[in-house]
Amino acid sequence: MSVLIAVDGGGSKTEVLVCDDTGAVLGYARGPGTNHQNIGGIDVAMTRLTDLVGTARARAGLVAADRVALAAVYLAGADLPIELRLLGDAVAAAGWADKSIVDNDTLALLRAGTEAANAVAVVCGAGINCVGRAADGRTVRFPALGTITGDWGGGDELGPMALWHAVRAEDGRGPTTALTGAVARHFGLATAGEVAAAAHLDVEVAVRLGELTPVLFATAREGDDVARGVVIRQGEEVALLAIAALRRLELVARPATVVLGGGVLRGRDPLLHKVVQERVAEAAPLATCTVVTDPPVVGAALLGLDALGATPGAERLLRTWSSP
Repeated sequence: MSVLIAVDGGGSKTEVLVCDDTGAVLGYARGPGTNHQNIGGIDVAMTRLTDLVGTARARAGLVAADRVALAAVYLAGADLPIELRLLGDAVAAAGWADKSIVDNDTLALLRAGTEAANAVAVVCGAGINCVGRAADGRTVRFPALGTITGDWGGGDELGPMALWHAVRAEDGRGPTTALTGAVARHFGLATAGEVAAAAHLDVEVAVRLGELTPVLFATAREGDDVARGVVIRQGEEVALLAIAALRRLELVARPATVVLGGGVLRGRDPLLHKVVQERVAEAAPLATCTVVTDPPVVGAALLGLDALGATPGAERLLRTWSSP
């Protein structure tokens, strides 16, 4: 029996599974985000990852002498070739397993979401990214480095955007919006301007601005035009990524699956998903959108099982697991 460590490291959370090649889950751990781009570099990310791997191993009943055949590690921030190399070297040096695979976390999402040969995955969580594959083996990726590579959206963008609109409405530069009161209430302050000042002066407040993403969606569901406009834009950005990937893979006129995942998309906001589905259908009428239901760490483990040559029965068993 071979043992596998699977890691899905996102911008806001990280999950680690220990399983065997039958698909049985032996141990699990969850902790904070491990995107090295946002938390102070690869050394900080590796410290967090090593702690979580150690916790998952302990919960699996593994001792130091127990061998692990493979570490399948899929990380947000593993975007450029140099980052893949540096992260791969760091994981190999950590010695979690005899062999290791390190790649971007969108691949884990794609594997968790579909077995279709022609498929695209868009993740919209703290940030936004996309990956795609075709039956002939071609793949497509995006740099996903934020504004400098043309990206827009995700909780790290939507929360501050809610505050932006709230402040502009309050001081007269923008249209009236219920976001003004909603943002202030969320932080227990009198005005949106006070929230902005608090975020400017206190980093602990600034890092909480992502909490405004659910506030934005709730305000949009209540019919606020400004909030609805932001949600519509987010849906269009998700669809644009999917459509661009389908075009680059020459799949716009062929059946394909578009997997949607990440915290923003898993929330299944009706307006957001309506925009995504309509835009994708206009450009690629044979494509089908689906929201991933299995945790992406399951996708990471499935990729590890693929590398180990596990049987289809192992995948079926693994997919019955659900995170605590």
